[in-house]
Amino acid sequence: MSTTTPSTVKPLAGGEFLIKDERPEVLFIPEEMNEEQAMIQKMTRDFVEKEVIPHTARVEKQEEGFVASLLEKVGELGLLGADMPEVYGGMALDTHTNTIISDAIGPAGSFSVAFAAHTGIGMLPILYFGTEAQKEEYLPRLITGELKAAYCLTEPGSGSDALAAKTRADLSADGTHYVLNGQKMWITNSGFADIFIVFAQVNGDQFTGFIVERNSEGLTLGAEEDKMGIKGSSTRQVFFENVKVPADQMLGELGKGHLIAFNSLNIGRFKLAVACNGGAKKSVASAIQYANERIQFKQPIANFGAIKFKLAEQAIRVFATESAVYRVSSLLEQQKDQYREAGDSSEMAQLKAAEEYAIECALLKVLGSETLDFVVDETVQVHGGMGFSEEGTAARAYRDARINRIFEGTNEINRLLSVDMLFKRALKGLIDIVGPAWEVQKELAGMPSMESPEGTYGWEEKAVKEFKKAVLMVAGAAAKLQMDGQLNLKEEQEIVMNISDMMLDTFVSESLLLRVKKLRDHHGDAAKQDQYDAMLRVFLHDATARITKNGSDAIASYADGDLQRTLLMGLKRFTKYPPVNVKEQRRIIADALIQANDYCY
Repeated sequence: MSTTTPSTVKPLAGGEFLIKDERPEVLFIPEEMNEEQAMIQKMTRDFVEKEVIPHTARVEKQEEGFVASLLEKVGELGLLGADMPEVYGGMALDTHTNTIISDAIGPAGSFSVAFAAHTGIGMLPILYFGTEAQKEEYLPRLITGELKAAYCLTEPGSGSDALAAKTRADLSADGTHYVLNGQKMWITNSGFADIFIVFAQVNGDQFTGFIVERNSEGLTLGAEEDKMGIKGSSTRQVFFENVKVPADQMLGELGKGHLIAFNSLNIGRFKLAVACNGGAKKSVASAIQYANERIQFKQPIANFGAIKFKLAEQAIRVFATESAVYRVSSLLEQQKDQYREAGDSSEMAQLKAAEEYAIECALLKVLGSETLDFVVDETVQVHGGMGFSEEGTAARAYRDARINRIFEGTNEINRLLSVDMLFKRALKGLIDIVGPAWEVQKELAGMPSMESPEGTYGWEEKAVKEFKKAVLMVAGAAAKLQMDGQLNLKEEQEIVMNISDMMLDTFVSESLLLRVKKLRDHHGDAAKQDQYDAMLRVFLHDATARITKNGSDAIASYADGDLQRTLLMGLKRFTKYPPVNVKEQRRIIADALIQANDYCY
């Protein structure tokens, strides 16, 4: 059921968006979903609206067995195995359909966390790294929901530094089993999980994965954590005291647990961004509906410019995030097709595609979680005092959203990773950023072009191209100083995060531009296109300011004298998107939202 472009189209490599331009026609946008995808979207939304949201209180109270029963119900619909091979009972749906499902699950609050943990970091390690016997033993029952999964990586002394885990696994004298001793914390689904993906140090220094069953003697659980949000998500400590794990329950290779941990997180980060955006759309709708209902000074507060600004800005950020999400969905699907045609199995193709776009997945995780954080905060503000009350939904959404910037790797870690992975890919020769960066340096020595760009989106196309040059210039200069021994980026995390944010704004700007251009040929609705164009212009206007700020902060942090002046002049040259009447453009969007009384994009 693939809706992608022919496999003859070679997708951009991971990180290559900085040095090559993408074409709208090779990307999938949600407006193109086919009939089957629309049916699956409706089925998922209906499940959330009928089975989850009306029973939020039962979820939040962690009524015994209730969340587990919801997982079984969603398993009956086939959604737990949407991206699993048919041979194990899965649906083997394409990447876009799985993206649509994650988006539709997003508004399910705490249940979406249980769902994501089970289908992602709970099941994917077995799919990617399990033996055939392990797959046959566990995947069919995980797909139906008969078994529930949890993922045990974090420890009291190892969070972002996962490889510093202290949990030990020692092989028995007869070689039949490993003995696990240690402690894991913040384990999602732990209260009802039947199997745990556990990481331990074999012989104290070989980081390795294991499949551990809940009924193993010596495995015990701590009390449920009293959390700020996602209160309906089971989160406990898991203790291992001389737990015997059969030797054939080792997952993957001895000492190669880092491959399991990090590769499983790539897809997890992508799906987290998707689910966050799905939740954000629900929150925007709540803000719009309340703004239309709330009367002050004898009129709905939706009539006031300050509220219109908030509604429009929420919609712009959500639409832009969604554009980036589906762009990466397209890349993943195209790359997966390429690997399959080269002879890889479906699961190996999926794993390798996610690894290829680890940079983009890290950036999306930051984007999705921070978009949701912005949206729920503004929704509380639109609701005023009612937003601060637990009687409504705004307060719970606000609390629930906060965790997304922490798990699946903190946003700080993901920012640092995105730049580190870019430089490593360049050093390995997987992408060439040195040549394009050198071309940018040569361009700085010449006179800037005074010609105005042509075409409907001429200025927008030029802006995106210039954003890429700005990133290459700032990152390239920092890399050169590091090579010369004048800068150590490992110790200058602020500079790396500046560069990462420039990369993120560039990727999202281009993704939004590609979608808006494709939509112009898709629907023929002039009024709707005016709204899309308004979102594009406002986003680029604001992205220009953010890129300028991040670029100048980075340059001032590592350069001085002539080099600093040259780089700042270059940054000014590469951030010249024309001024936009953002007030009027936002009102175009806000008026459409208010009239629809919903998020209508």
